[in-house]
Amino acid sequence: MKFDIIVPLLGFEDLKQVELEKIDDIFMKMQSTRDEHLSFTLIDPFVLREYDFDLEQNIQDLLEVNDHSNLLVLNIVLIQSPIKDSIVNFIGPIIFNTDKNLAAQCILSNSQKYGVSEKISTFLKT
Repeated sequence: MKFDIIVPLLGFEDLKQVELEKIDDIFMKMQSTRDEHLSFTLIDPFVLREYDFDLEQNIQDLLEVNDHSNLLVLNIVLIQSPIKDSIVNFIGPIIFNTDKNLAAQCILSNSQKYGVSEKISTFLKT
């Protein structure tokens, strides 16, 4: 499924459209439609931890969110070897409105609960 990026990812302001591809029940791949070398691995944060935040009204407006919108929240993960050393960015979730095919990165600037580079091993049951 293709999405137009309406609020750019920090550091990737030229990224305008992506395709989302499911890897498994936890991971997805977000691939630029214009640059085959630009892709991100995304993770469903809700499988790792309790994760909640208020989506700012301006982002809701840009994403054309209403009471019936289907939203998908994913976070960028930097895959490492071994996998337990991978790092998740919880401070910059990417919100996808799957009804409108729109996406935006939301920076949780007021959150004290989440970090920009948290090890995935912190949330894995051993």
